[in-house]
This record gives sequence, C-alpha cells and structure tokens, in this order.
Amino acid sequence: MADAPDTPRDWRDTVFLPKTDFPMKAGLAQKEPAILDRWKRIGVYDRLREQRQGRERWILHDGPPYANGDIHMGHAMNKVLKDVIVRSRSLMGYDAPYVPGWDCHGLPIEWKVEEAYRAKKLDKDQVPVAQFRAECRAYADKWVAVQAAEFERLGIMGDWENPYLTMRYEAEATIAAELLKFAESGLLYRGAKPVMWSPVEKTALAEAEVEYEDVVSTQIDVGFEVIDCPEYPGLAGTLAVIWTTTPWTIPVNQALAYGSAIDYLQFEHDGRRYLVAEPLMPAFIKRTGIPMGKIIALIKGPVLEGATARHPMHHLGGFFATPRPFLEGAFVTTDAGTGLVHMSPDHGEDDFLLCKANGIEPVFAVDGAGMYRADWAWLGGQGSVINKKFVAAEGPICTDLRATGGLLSASDDFAHSYPHSWRSKAKVIFRATPQWFIPMDVAAGQAGAAGDSARPGAEQPGAAQAGTSGDGASSSNDATLRQIALDAIARTQWVPPRAENRIRSMVEGRPDWVISRQRAWGVPIALYVHRETGQYLNDAAVNARIVAAFREGGADAWFTADHQALLGSAHDAADYQPVNDILDVWFDSGSTHAFVVEARYGAGTRANLYVEGSDQHRGWFQSSLLESCGTRGRAPYDAVLTHGFALDGQGRKMSKSLGNVVDPLKVIGESGADILRLWAVSTDYFDDVRIGKEVLATSSDAYRKLRNTFRYLLGALDGFDDGERVPVAEMPELERYMLHLLHALDRELKEAATGYEFNRYVRRLTDFCNEDLSAFFFDVRKDSLYCDAAGDTKRRAYRTMLDVLFHALVRYAAPVLVFTAEEAWQARFPADDNSVHFLEWPVLPDQAAQDVSQRWLAIRALRERVTEAIEPLRREKTIRSSLEAEVTVPELPLDADALAELFIVARVAEAPTVEVTRTAYHKCGRCWRHLPDVAVDGDLCARCDEVTGAAAAGTTA
Repeated sequence: MADAPDTPRDWRDTVFLPKTDFPMKAGLAQKEPAILDRWKRIGVYDRLREQRQGRERWILHDGPPYANGDIHMGHAMNKVLKDVIVRSRSLMGYDAPYVPGWDCHGLPIEWKVEEAYRAKKLDKDQVPVAQFRAECRAYADKWVAVQAAEFERLGIMGDWENPYLTMRYEAEATIAAELLKFAESGLLYRGAKPVMWSPVEKTALAEAEVEYEDVVSTQIDVGFEVIDCPEYPGLAGTLAVIWTTTPWTIPVNQALAYGSAIDYLQFEHDGRRYLVAEPLMPAFIKRTGIPMGKIIALIKGPVLEGATARHPMHHLGGFFATPRPFLEGAFVTTDAGTGLVHMSPDHGEDDFLLCKANGIEPVFAVDGAGMYRADWAWLGGQGSVINKKFVAAEGPICTDLRATGGLLSASDDFAHSYPHSWRSKAKVIFRATPQWFIPMDVAAGQAGAAGDSARPGAEQPGAAQAGTSGDGASSSNDATLRQIALDAIARTQWVPPRAENRIRSMVEGRPDWVISRQRAWGVPIALYVHRETGQYLNDAAVNARIVAAFREGGADAWFTADHQALLGSAHDAADYQPVNDILDVWFDSGSTHAFVVEARYGAGTRANLYVEGSDQHRGWFQSSLLESCGTRGRAPYDAVLTHGFALDGQGRKMSKSLGNVVDPLKVIGESGADILRLWAVSTDYFDDVRIGKEVLATSSDAYRKLRNTFRYLLGALDGFDDGERVPVAEMPELERYMLHLLHALDRELKEAATGYEFNRYVRRLTDFCNEDLSAFFFDVRKDSLYCDAAGDTKRRAYRTMLDVLFHALVRYAAPVLVFTAEEAWQARFPADDNSVHFLEWPVLPDQAAQDVSQRWLAIRALRERVTEAIEPLRREKTIRSSLEAEVTVPELPLDADALAELFIVARVAEAPTVEVTRTAYHKCGRCWRHLPDVAVDGDLCARCDEVTGAAAAGTTA
C-alpha cells in the first residue's frame, strides 16, 4: 500500500492574530444598566467635579421639562444633545457641571390633578387650596423621580442627587424675589387688556402655551346702519358692512374701524345701500350673493371720520343703543373682509388699543368659562362662545342678527388656523380681564411717568432697575425692556445664526408680558393692593419679609400667612388686599438662572449655553431673556442653540391617534441607549429630524462599524507595552501619514464640537474609522501585524500607531457613545475606580517635520484605481483574491515591494496603463502571499521562514 501524501503544515499557531474579550455583538440593552450602576457606585459625576476643581468653568443651563409623564422622543433628543455638549466640554478640560431641573408649577401639572378629580366627578374648585396644592406637589414629585431614572438610563451625566425644582422652597422664594424686583422698579402694573384665555382651564395663557390648529369656523357679513356722516351726509341709512369669523364678538361691538388709504364704494341693490371697500367687492359679492347694483359714490377713507352707526341689535336698548363711532385704524387692510372692521375692545388687541385711545373701555361681558354673563341681554347661560353650536349660522347670535336684517351672509365653512390651549386642546379666546403685566416699552427710570392710570405703583420707583448690572449691554435707565432685550439679542451667539432673526422679530412685536394666571398651583404674585387707590404696596421691608416667609415655608406660606405680620406695624392689613393670582409659569422658568446658575456659582454668573427646541424662542429663551434683562440689564446666557423636533420616519408629527409614536424607552430596551444617542447627534438637528425603523437601522449600522474599529484596535494591541514603542521619526512613511490624518481629524473634531456641529463630528469620526482605518490602514498592515516578527520595527511602529489611535478614538467617541467607550476603555485598562469619562482631549505625538500627506493622497488614488481594475477578475473568478494579482501602473511612487504590500498584490511593475494579470508566483503557506521566493505552494517565504525559525529557536527575529 502506498504511503499517504504529506499533510501541509498548519502555521496558524505561529501567526499573531488579534486577541480580545471585547465582543463583536454589543448587547447594549443588557450591558448598559450594569455600566450605569457602576458609575453610580463609584460616583463618576462627583469625582469628575473634584478632578476639575479650579479649572475654567463652562455651564450649560438645563431648560426644565414639565414633571408630568414619561419622557418622549423630544425629551430624549434634547437631553442627549445637551449631554454630548457638556461631555465634549469636559473632554476639552473644562469644569463642566450639569444640573438637571424640572418645571413643577403651572397648568400642565395642575391639569393632570384636575383630570383625576373629574374622573371622580368632583369639582376641584371645591377642594381647599392647601390640599389641592399638596396634591400637585406630590404629583410633580412622582414624575420627577420617574423622569430622572429615564434620563439617567439614556446615559445623561449630571447632578441627579441634587437637581433643581421650581417648587423647592428656595426656588419659590427666589422667584418671588425676582418678581418684587420688577415691582420695586415700577416695571409692573395691573390693567385690563385682552389676553389669550382658555374657557376650559379658566385662565389666561401665554403665547408659548398656545398651539395653532386648522379649524372650520362660521363667517358672517353684518351691516351696521350709518346714522350720520358729517363729511358726507348722503351716507346716512347705508349699511356699513363688516366681515368676521367670530360671530360671538358682535354683541360686544363698540366701534367700526376704517382705513384712511382705502377707497370705499357706496352702492344700492334692491332698495338697500351698502358700503364696502372697492378692492374687496368681488369677494363680498361671492359671499353674500348681493350684486353691485347702482354705484352711488366712491368714498375716500378720511370721509368716514366722525361718522357713527347703529349696532344691529340696537332695538335691545341700553348698551346696544349707543351709536358706534367710525375710527381710523392703521391695521385695516384690503387683504380680506370688507375694508371695515368691527371693534370689540374686550376681544382683540387692535380693538382694545384703538378703542382705548378714543376713550372706549371693555365691558367684560364674557366670563371666565367663556359664557356671556347672566345679565347680558338674551345670551346669558346659553353656552360657551367656543361651542360650535353657539356661533353656527343657525346659532342664537346669527338667528338674532338675521331677524334684525343685519345679517347679510352666514356660512359654516371658513377654514383657517386658530389658537388652542396646548394642554386641554380646546379653543382659546381673546378676553379682556384684569391682569398683571410687565411693560415692554416703559423704562425703569421713567416708570410712573408714562401717564397710564392703570399702572398702580408706578409712582413708587424702587431700588431694582433694569440694566443696572452693566456688562457692556444697554444699562441706561431710559432704556425700555424691549430695547434692552433687543440689545442683548445682538450680543448673544445664536446657533444656528438664523435663530436670531426669529427671536428678534418676536421681541420686536410682542405685547406687554401678562404674568398673572387664575390658577392655584404655582408661585403667587405676592403683592398687597390698596383697597381704595388700587396701587400695590412698594415697601422693601415688607418685600424682604415676604421672601423670608417663602424661604421658610415655600409659596404655600402666602395662602396661610398672617398678613399683618408681613405688612408690619407701618401698614394696616385692613387697608390692603393680598393678590392671589399665580405667576405665569414662564416667569418661574425664566428665573431659573437666578436660583440655579447664580445661586450655585456666584452672583453675576451667566450660563455659557442654553439648548432647547425651536418653540422656545417664544417660551423659555424669551422669558429668561426678559426676566434677566428686566432685573440685570443683560441676557442670562452667552449663547443659545436651537434644535428641531423629532418626527416619525415619514416626517409626520408623532401622535398617539396616528399610532406613529416612537418611544425612546422602547428603543433603549431593544437596541440600547448608545444607538439612540448616535441617532440624535448624527441628524441635522438644527431642523426637524426623522426617526423610525429604517433611520435607526442606519444608526445601528454606523454603530457596528465604530464598535468593530474598537474591537480591532483592542485585539491588535493585545500585549502592547511602552517598551514596544517606536519614535515618530523612526516610523515608516505610512504610519507618519496616518499620524498626519489623525492630527487633521483632531482639529476638525474640536472645531465641530466647539461649534456644536455634532452631526459633522460623528460623520467625520465615522468616515475616518471606515475609510482611513478599516478600508486602508488596517487592511494594508494586517500582513505585518499577523506575520512579521514581534520585534520587527515596522510591526512595532504599526502597533505604536494603533495605541495612539486607540487613546484618541476612545476619547472622541466618549461624549456620544458613553457606554461603548467605557466598555472599550475598561477592556484595555480595567480598574473599578476609573472611567473613560475622567479623560481629557488627547495629546497627540508631534508630527514628523516632513509633510507626506500630498504624496499619499496620490498613492491612495492610485491604489483605488488598482482595486477597481482587480475587481472584474475577482467577479469572473480569474483570481480569488488580490493576493493572486500582478499589476502594472504608470509610475512607481514607492519601490515595487512596498507598493505590492500597499495594494495587497503579488507584484507591481511599471507600464503605461493599469493592467491586472494572474501571478505565476507560488503561495506562502503562512502569510498566503504569492512571492518569487516560494518554490512550491505551501512552502514558506523567506520572511516567514526566518520568523518561524527564530520562534522555534526561542529567539526574536
């Protein structure tokens, strides 16, 4: 029997393969909680504060979410972005604390407690205030704890043991103190103005508490019979036509507004005369079906000065019998309607201002529930004005107008956008009520001299004046709050820059700040109003006692106070009425800079950055700006970053009714927080962003590539120590080129992080790992890593460069992939009391004097051409791998052997074009390269023979 052929020698045990316990499969959902528990156990946040003590401080002030439910994707996106920013500043060496906070007062929480009462068919107004407030406090406490745990699970690092809550006694005392600064400077008044009012919640609302939804309303054309017109007596008896989409405001009409630049047509049809703006006649005819008929006169707007008209319901007498004057209104246009606008100072800001300027005051006919009061003609008790049946074409108002002959048209088909309470989702109305305001256009130095009789206390200027802090901002006592705020906007960095235009336009056009709410849960407007004069008491000693009482017992102290004790011996409690209105919750959150930033880091300290969604230009960004400008004369921040909203995968707003809500907690439970974090900063978050299965799959793929980079580095660095290092000057040119690329990456990442461009940061980091490392450097040098002798200079230089890369990349990734970076760091440097998050920005080795980057750009371009030329032969199976290829290239930028290693081919030669053929060289049994010194397939090349021989002899080759 013949002998069996020799079995080829298996050389795998002589190859230096990567070795690591860092797994390819992440298992983040299971690993992250354990890492989080370890961070808590060793106190990572507190230890980092100790390590950075004395360093330059950098503060991102957290905008407070409401404590009223589980977090949603918008919360997750916002907190992750903040965390990445704070961690990146910590990585840069700053002392970058992060104090999370919650808004605990106001309608969102009060509404939830009310819902519980309604479910039990109870009226919360019958519950003692102290009990109701206690339930609100308990509700907020519950959700603060829930949300804190959810935010921590996202990997958000902060002072979770000591967050700020607006309902803490010290916070409530500071909020009251900030309000009293406005009062003492005269920048506070009580007056009756139309404000957005929720009939369902029975309170005034701020613009930030309102959202706009598309609705279909009733539109009507109504004729007001002209009584007389001094400039044109022939107008008497004509119906001056108005158009409105709020029929319920007609019963409180008190005037008509006209435009001085508008031409009006007086025309006759079927025995009746009408007055309509000439440009709007076609729309009027279409709505009413009334043809133009005979034109009697073309009337210029100024002719209407001094004219009066009858209210269509004048037959009811009393209020309705008073003639309605024509008033010139600059706001009247020919964009829509009839060119004449009916004025109800109770229910419109333009109406209010024009009527007030002409001595016409609101009549307060509509109550807090949105119903006409009981004594108001026939309308009392007939239902809320936001009820569709009440205002419909067949409703009580239109029915009466029709009976009087005043209703010219009515249809329930006008589609438009209309404000709704963002909490109850019910329509809001403009309603004039007595409220407390901070004026936008009265200077602290002029308070009391504006001639507004509705501004009690204005004649008693106190010590606190707008603009007294002085940091280069407008600090003149002659500057108004609007002027100071606009100046502060110009001095603030807005990211992205277009955000400046948004908030500037809002501040330029905003009305006085209505700061009172008719609610129960919050900080009260702790003022005493004189029962006879209507002025609020402005006494610094009384104010100090109020603030002290709040510090001891919180805002609840106001509702159980011994008011005589607070007033002291100088004032008789019988002469004063305590104000029980609640402060606008936006004033609460607008004051957080005082009881968080300044209280923790010193008076005058200002946050480096605020970060919130774009809706906060009319919310927290603005309320914080106005509060700080009114009390300190400057903004509370140096910079403001605005991000967009999280939409579903199709770009739609997430909604439970649509069933398209992506729950961050579910994503974390299935894929891990690092995937969600990577998504959040990989998006163009300055605009609205999308999230869904496909989007998350893309993030997961990017994550896997980054993770595999760390896995390769850890495996390839197994056993590496300082004795193996090679100085940069002694490294091969390829390693020096990679060090150059790393320096370029380092500069770009720091620039991106400093500019808050983390989508660019992540993209650049990912591209470097994928294109420069995995597809190039790792690929080229794997032969050296696996097969060169352990002491070979090229292999040592490669491992030296891998060590530099690991230390840099794990730091770069740490602000984003907080759990994975920690896992990678601990895999290489295990220590129970250590963390990757204690590290600072990498200090890279100096580059070699010779810049080889341009040379290697050309070499890499040539390598791509060679790879493209090889690929058809691989597809045709002419060759199985590039190692079997011989190539020719037009020039040899390196020696032929170096190029062969770089291109991972058998041989490179010079020829006019790039050509690829199958090599005739035999394959080394250890390194698998096809080389001229291998006699037969399976034999060893000279290098491998030397390495294995030295290993067998127990020496280093």
